[in-house]
Amino acid sequence: MNHAAKENAGRLWVISELYYPEETSTGYYMTKIAEGLADERWVGAICSQPTYSKRGTKAPRQEVHNGVEIVRVWSTTFDKNVIPLRVVNMLTFGLSVLLTSLQHFRAGDRVLVVTTPPLLPFAAMLAAVTRGCSVTLLIHDNYPEILIAAGKSREDSAFVRLAHFANRWLYKNAARIIVVGRDMRELVAEKAAGLDVPITTIPNWAELESVSPAPRDPLLAEMGLSSKFVFLYAGNMGWPNDLETLIEAAGKLKSSNVHFVFLGAGVKRAWLEREVERRKLENVTIIDPRPRSEQQIFLNACDVGIVSLVSRMKGVSMPSRTYNILAAGKPVLAITERGSETDLVVTENNIGRTVAPGDTEAATDAINSLAGESPAELEAMGRRAREAAERDYSLETAIRAYREAIN
Repeated sequence: MNHAAKENAGRLWVISELYYPEETSTGYYMTKIAEGLADERWVGAICSQPTYSKRGTKAPRQEVHNGVEIVRVWSTTFDKNVIPLRVVNMLTFGLSVLLTSLQHFRAGDRVLVVTTPPLLPFAAMLAAVTRGCSVTLLIHDNYPEILIAAGKSREDSAFVRLAHFANRWLYKNAARIIVVGRDMRELVAEKAAGLDVPITTIPNWAELESVSPAPRDPLLAEMGLSSKFVFLYAGNMGWPNDLETLIEAAGKLKSSNVHFVFLGAGVKRAWLEREVERRKLENVTIIDPRPRSEQQIFLNACDVGIVSLVSRMKGVSMPSRTYNILAAGKPVLAITERGSETDLVVTENNIGRTVAPGDTEAATDAINSLAGESPAELEAMGRRAREAAERDYSLETAIRAYREAIN
């Protein structure tokens, strides 16, 4: 489709802090969504310079990549793990997005904005209302609930009350809200009650072309773990992730053949390293993050993949890493609340065990249960996981759903 025909189909702006060349999950997903939608319409992206996995890379302020016209705005890039500095980053980025959007938006444009960081959708919405654009909100994480779950804000605080009030304004002005989990849909419907805004559930997807079942041994052989039954936690180690229950369970399983590998970084990694040293947990290995291009190797370096969230995260977030664990054909140990999207994926497809956050005894039992399964049953779980990924969580399925929602 030529440029004129794409413009006639309507212009779409995708707004996200993280975008190509970023490979961190939000950057990866927003890039793929924009590029998938660019087949049929003009698509532009407003984003920041790389600040996560590609931090230090200086990308062009404007360029066209895979059919998407990218505009990168200025913002501060202080240490995101220091909360006051992170707030400064959000403020400068939000202001830059507001000014850039006012400059580029036209009446009748459509806008798809992800709601992380939490000030971003307000900047995009203000510009869109001013310019006469329609906005679709894409919620990956629900605020302020994620801050409450992580213990960073009290439910009865003035800040939380203000955030709820602001969210009502945001939802009232949205043409549509997209969420990535069924539990999230329930929470957002409750928060948006009476506003008559359509809510659509579109899960994130598995990278089926680049991640597939493969022998587990190459990376494990490097670490001397070929003879162990390995549980792999691969991803961000943030405040919302329950590492505490896993470490407690690891302490109870010191004398078993079970081994835990933690791959990643985040604010909880330093705590994890201290606990492993303090408890002398020789059945735990911690390794640095590896690039997205190596997922085929490290996601297959285990017998079971782990997804973990702290309490009160039901309806708040859905760890996207779950889908690539499925793509690798691995059973899943999910530390999450019953009825959460992660729990539903695991239980509906019979691909592992779900344990409540903080329940060390249940976690230990589930780990022993999975480690004690027959090779045939573990293989069957892995096969069902891959089948679920292919059936329900493909890029093509997601892009088709986004196209319908945006149109």
